[in-house]
Amino acid sequence: MNGRWLHHAGQDEAVVVFGGWAVGPTPFAALPKDRDVYFLDDYRDLNAVLPDLSGYGAVDLVAWSFGVAAFGHWQAQSSVQFRHRVALCGSLTPVDRRQGIPPLAYRRTVEGLNHASYQQFQSRVFGREQGEADIDVKARRDELCAVEARGAATATHFEKIWIAQQDSIFPVQNMQRAWEGQGPCVIDAPHAPFDHFASWEAFWA
Repeated sequence: MNGRWLHHAGQDEAVVVFGGWAVGPTPFAALPKDRDVYFLDDYRDLNAVLPDLSGYGAVDLVAWSFGVAAFGHWQAQSSVQFRHRVALCGSLTPVDRRQGIPPLAYRRTVEGLNHASYQQFQSRVFGREQGEADIDVKARRDELCAVEARGAATATHFEKIWIAQQDSIFPVQNMQRAWEGQGPCVIDAPHAPFDHFASWEAFWA
């Protein structure tokens, strides 16, 4: 994993974010800077060690998309505790016919990945066309293969679970099955629903 601070100004509270695939921290840029934010992505491996968070009054966790399963795998080997844990538009079974991205669709993404298909992926994530973006095709294909090979994460408790009604990455019906009985909240938004959150507290309120 690749970890870095997005905001590190000595705030009283911090958020750890497990991000999605090939999008980086940009979706979180518009959120308030009222707490320090540590961001992780690149799930070719899950070997990251978090910085020392013991000085914060509280630390919260937001896991988005592939970050949900990545966090599940990582947390199973970690003693780090979070005040709130939020799962957003992802599942603990990232590649799954009924509770994740269907394997055939996933394989098409892996095998067809190139610069042009990545631009289409970006548009599907945000629900609208995005500016031209670069991609390291080999690295991101290797990441997709690693996520698929790693498989489902162990059962992990989240206090808040969000499903996006207009999600074009994880089918909404699969997300409903993945989180059945856990009271997921449905939001009318695309896979990247961050325009609908005016504050960090809104993720877990």
